[in-house]
Amino acid sequence: MVHSPADPLSVSLAIALGANLGDPVATFTAVRPQLEAELAAWAVVPLQLSWSPRFRTQPVGGPPGQPPYLNAVLLARLAAASLPGERWPDPPRLLARLLQLEAAFGRERRERWGPRRLDLDLLWCGPFTCGSPELELPHPRLGERAFVLAPLAAIDPDLPLPVAPTGTPLTASAGLAALPRAALEPPPLVLPGEPGWPEGL
Repeated sequence: MVHSPADPLSVSLAIALGANLGDPVATFTAVRPQLEAELAAWAVVPLQLSWSPRFRTQPVGGPPGQPPYLNAVLLARLAAASLPGERWPDPPRLLARLLQLEAAFGRERRERWGPRRLDLDLLWCGPFTCGSPELELPHPRLGERAFVLAPLAAIDPDLPLPVAPTGTPLTASAGLAALPRAALEPPPLVLPGEPGWPEGL
């Protein structure tokens, strides 16, 4: 997938946050400034950061009996939108930083889609595409998950997504509306803002 410098996707990246073990609210509040610091250390240009509200969502897949998740998304844009997406550093280096943050918060990878103290998923990173076992960009299930689309739509309902199964550009709000009813029951519940996470109801 190739984007022109004017394409919003070429000058942005998105990271999804999720947690359903321990105290997810406290985890999100604690990891937020650390994630911002990691992005600043990794990026070669200034960034404009937009945080979504936090959403309470039901588990998707994985073992039964999991507690609900807390989810959110961080959207980062190049401060100078005229710069080409190629100015982004190497995404695997950012992935390594995200994995270190997960480990610092007690993430243990025992089973696929199992409960976790912190999950940080790189959804896309500028124009880069990748299909390695360690990193797939854009995230292959980005357009199928209400717990990702709802936070993205809360940041910007018209945000284009790097997924277009019909060949037509898809926005965050359109992607959310297009999900099957079963994927939205119960719908993601947006939480009130509070100190440490002001975005919300």
